[in-house]
Amino acid sequence: MLDGSSNDELPPIPAKRYFAIGEVSELCGVKPHVLRYWEQEFPQLKPVKRRGNRRYYQRQDVILIRQIRTLLYHEGFTIGGARQKLSGEGARQDLNQSQQVIRQVRSELESLLATLRR
Repeated sequence: MLDGSSNDELPPIPAKRYFAIGEVSELCGVKPHVLRYWEQEFPQLKPVKRRGNRRYYQRQDVILIRQIRTLLYHEGFTIGGARQKLSGEGARQDLNQSQQVIRQVRSELESLLATLRR
C-alpha cells in the first residue's frame, strides 16, 4: 500500500460504519470543500448520499482520502498523477494483497473464536 508515514499525525479512525463530511474533514486534515472536489476528480471516492444530498463516508473512503492526501500533499503528485496511481496496476496489486491479508486475519479470528467457544 501507500506509505502511511505522513498519516502518523492524523487521529485514528474510530470504529464506526458511517462518517459525516465534518468528521472526515477532521480525521483526514482536509477541508470539506476539498473533499467534495476530490469526489469529482477521483472516481473511486463515492460516499453514500442520503436525504438532502448529505454525504456519509465509510471507513474505506476515509482510508482512500488519506491516501489521496499523502499522494498530493506529501509525495508531490498532481491530481491527474494521483488518479493514475490509484487506478493503475499498482493499485490493483495493492488491493489483491490487502484482500489476502484480510482473508488471513479473518481466518485467524474465526479459529480464535472457535477456541474461545470451547
